[in-house]
Amino acid sequence: MTAPIELYYWPTPNGWKISIALEEMGLPYNVNLVNIGKGEQFDPAFLKISPNNRMPAIIDPEGPDGAPISIFESGAILQYLARKTGQFCGPTQRDRVAVDQWLMWQMGGLGPMAGQAHHFLKYAPAMEPPQDLPYAKDRYRTEVGRLHRVLDTQLATHEYVAGDFYSIADMAIWPWACLWEGQQQDISDKPHLRRWLDLVGARPAVQKGKALAAENRNATQSREEQKILFGQKG
Repeated sequence: MTAPIELYYWPTPNGWKISIALEEMGLPYNVNLVNIGKGEQFDPAFLKISPNNRMPAIIDPEGPDGAPISIFESGAILQYLARKTGQFCGPTQRDRVAVDQWLMWQMGGLGPMAGQAHHFLKYAPAMEPPQDLPYAKDRYRTEVGRLHRVLDTQLATHEYVAGDFYSIADMAIWPWACLWEGQQQDISDKPHLRRWLDLVGARPAVQKGKALAAENRNATQSREEQKILFGQKG
């Protein structure tokens, strides 16, 4: 019997990537919640697994050569799990290159830009004192819109992001793209993106992965939690 993977998780888009992947791949796992509002990502035990004090992270007790391995960075975790199971990484070498490039596009583009959009559009104006910065709001809202156009164009000729097959690239991109309303985006002129959001969102494993510990998401943040989350403390 496969030993369960230890998942270090909080219900954020980056966390969803891995809970979705584990569900899609049928891998058993135990959930270890890392409450980022309380600063649990700075716990010395967690830093041994994720030295960048970010979640998600995993420990696979049955890593390469049967020895345990810990992995941080959601993109690296997705690539590892795809290689481990032989699933969702593309059926051919060319397909695997396509998957990797779109995964990197998410890691270096959509994720960071959408994260900044969420911060300056939603969180910063509610901070104490309020940080309502029109330039930052416009900059990140506009860049997310550009990235959504790139994605819509790709999906105009492909059923899924990397081709006509579902992959870890879709698992990485969907958790950020599905939050388009919070990024103040209008996707009414992006029919291919809308089709894909519905297609991926209808998958039972995606729904289950996104629902994991959902009760802990979007809780009202205290001033102390804001300091921890936004780098003023820790």
